[in-house]
Amino acid sequence: MDRSEAKGLVHIYCGDGKGKTTASVGLAVRAAGAGKRVLFAQFFKDGSSSEIKLLRLLPGVETMHCKTAPGRYSQMDESGRARAKADYGCLLEDALAAAREGADLLILDEAISSCNYGTICEETLAAFLETRPAGLEVVLTGRAPSERLIALADYVTEMRKLKHPYDNGVLARRGIEF
Repeated sequence: MDRSEAKGLVHIYCGDGKGKTTASVGLAVRAAGAGKRVLFAQFFKDGSSSEIKLLRLLPGVETMHCKTAPGRYSQMDESGRARAKADYGCLLEDALAAAREGADLLILDEAISSCNYGTICEETLAAFLETRPAGLEVVLTGRAPSERLIALADYVTEMRKLKHPYDNGVLARRGIEF
């Protein structure tokens, strides 16, 4: 039996370009349309993005978010960073526990960035990926995945920015970037 028959596969959508979350949402919709149970957990986001409103309406999709206000980690003070680490650590544990209870697809949006900032433990995430339930498909998004996460992945897709309106002062637009 090959690896794809024994276990679901691990996807990484990474890079500095637009489309990582969008790609994961597309996969969530596809899986839900096939009657699969989807868990969609977001780090550094509060659940108010436009795509979350729709995902919450789909049968079989559960969204999970952190209590910590989103924002740039680099702009948080020490107490904000400590709270983010505690809250995101709990979110990861809750998402992994829920996935073990019978999910078909687990999406951890911005988990790679959260690992990079130390707000979730990469060791915990990697150990889960190595021992995840048979058949569980997992998606990780974010910038600059570690070599360890890349090695654990079956798909690695990099979104590379060639040009972006933000570089010319255009802020994120509801329904397009969030």
